[in-house]
Amino acid sequence: MFTPKIPPPDTAPTPGTSLVPPLTGLVHPPACTCHHAPTAPVPAAPPARPAVQLTPGSLVVAAAGGTAMVLVVGTVLVSMLLATAITAASVAVCAVVLRSLLNRPDNR
Repeated sequence: MFTPKIPPPDTAPTPGTSLVPPLTGLVHPPACTCHHAPTAPVPAAPPARPAVQLTPGSLVVAAAGGTAMVLVVGTVLVSMLLATAITAASVAVCAVVLRSLLNRPDNR
């Protein structure tokens, strides 16, 4: 089941040959032999779109949205930093307590 299936030596292709015979002698005639100008008019380019116009109201909304985004991201980053600092402080306190307990077992 897991052994490779190798073809017999007489049907296996040699490394230098291809399984597909080369195409020779095929000549296709041109699709059209006449030389006339195209009759369909070339479509004109679409008009350029106008630039985005910012009104004072939309500018205020964009500034408020950006400010809110900065405040939210800042709050998240500060809370993550605070959580890391509290964790580090608690690990340091635990290390000091364990060190004092292991150095002087007779003072319990």
